[in-house]
Amino acid sequence: MAQQQTASHMLQSLRMTTASCLFRSMTEADIPQVYAIDHEAFPAESLFRPYSSYARELQNSMAHYIVGCVPSTRRMRRMSRPWYKRLLRWHHFEDAAVAYRASDLLLGFAGFWIMLDEAHVIAIAVREPCRRQGIGQGLLVSIIDMAARLHVRVVTLEVRDGNKSAQAMYLRHGFHVAGRRPRYYSDNQEDAVLMTTDDIHCAEYVERLRGLRAESLRDGWLAHPSLIPDSE
Repeated sequence: MAQQQTASHMLQSLRMTTASCLFRSMTEADIPQVYAIDHEAFPAESLFRPYSSYARELQNSMAHYIVGCVPSTRRMRRMSRPWYKRLLRWHHFEDAAVAYRASDLLLGFAGFWIMLDEAHVIAIAVREPCRRQGIGQGLLVSIIDMAARLHVRVVTLEVRDGNKSAQAMYLRHGFHVAGRRPRYYSDNQEDAVLMTTDDIHCAEYVERLRGLRAESLRDGWLAHPSLIPDSE
């Protein structure tokens, strides 16, 4: 509760026009804010109803979560130090580094599950005051970038039939309609539109993703997808 109140205070005092959004992996310290964003964005059917489910999901090897955040002032100072100074100071103090992350203000989160060669997006959610500012796009680009590094071939998702703005964003990012799921959403029996990309490793799509990432940087967002160890 205290972390949620702190996040609310930060949000009230934040000037969105001057903030940059960093995209990184979700940690357990982020759960209170993710829980609040999830239940605000999806009041009828949140991703996970019980609060304890979020921590369990972070241990799921098939699941991957990204948050978009405004780093705390102290963490921004730490990030701006030369890499060797950060290494010397923080190599043995991972708990302190996590504590810094707990003070970040989360603007949104996204998650996907890997099934064979497919990454299925299960949620993209942004705080209501922060919508229509490119954060959703940054989360989507980060998902696709992470999926590519995990050697997934395609990215799929469902979107409400009436959510035309989201469908337009997905189309712009290389998705196309693959089918429908009638009466998929339990709150109002609305149909779901099933969308998918083509092979995200083909040269044409790689070039598209590069352009979208560059666009995010031009718009002032620190589009920094979560770090995934490169495969040998």
